[in-house]
Amino acid sequence: MQLISVTGGKGGVGKSTVSILLANKLVREGKKVVLCDLDVECPNDHLLLGVSLGDVGRFVYAQFPKLNRKKCAKCGLCVSKCPSHAVFQPSTARDAGQKKSADYPVFMPELCSSCGLCWHICPQGAIEIEKKKTGEVFFNKLRTPNSKLEAADLWLITGRSVGVLEESGPVVTAAREFAQDFARQKDADYLLMDTAVGMHCGVIRALLDVDYAYVVTEPTPLGAHDLALILRLLKKLGVSARIVLNQSNLGRRDWVDKIARDFGVKIDWEIPFSQDLVEAYSQGRLGRVDLFNNHD
Repeated sequence: MQLISVTGGKGGVGKSTVSILLANKLVREGKKVVLCDLDVECPNDHLLLGVSLGDVGRFVYAQFPKLNRKKCAKCGLCVSKCPSHAVFQPSTARDAGQKKSADYPVFMPELCSSCGLCWHICPQGAIEIEKKKTGEVFFNKLRTPNSKLEAADLWLITGRSVGVLEESGPVVTAAREFAQDFARQKDADYLLMDTAVGMHCGVIRALLDVDYAYVVTEPTPLGAHDLALILRLLKKLGVSARIVLNQSNLGRRDWVDKIARDFGVKIDWEIPFSQDLVEAYSQGRLGRVDLFNNHD
């Protein structure tokens, strides 16, 4: 089984579109494909395909601090040591004339990275561990009226974070692990992983140990700038890269050509702007698109 990531750095260059078009191409070649959406904070592959998320295959949990006020001495150690600044300690004074004293610390889970430092260093043992759900992983066989692939071997795995998280990387890891196990069970030929925007740790978790990565870009200054950044990252990770130039008939491709030459990376695939493709995207019909044979 080949592991392929589709990434790009810059938002809006067409990573999800390319992921789906590549899945369509491979399925039409008779391959078994698992497509995994690892943009866990904003997954949209299912929307572009016009399908539901499907069934829940796994829940993801993380540990968060919970204060036991009966034990807390209000020493403020957790506040001063928290690397994420996810704890603050208000004053008990409510009016200007009142004497100030420390109140109980307050934990902000939306800033917490679940590092565990606070409950390990608390001298009173006043910080307990609370388990909370932070994500879900869904799986779905692509059989819908909107798809020509209803009898094909194409599965969609979607990772989705729950609530506001400081660190969604563990949800990415859980979704990827589930997808890899799922793909092995289905004897898939390819596992395609659609990454999030940027180069943060969640993206890196989707790029590690893959056979190669498609880097999607566009012929604009920002597209070329982020192309250079992501190619530099892939080089550090030891991941082979191939460039997909989206909207290739717009803008100035010489910017992208220069970056490709500088890094010695081939432009493997060019996708010209197409009104039909835009409409298929907007209407959730990308599952019907065959870029190499047009589409209906």
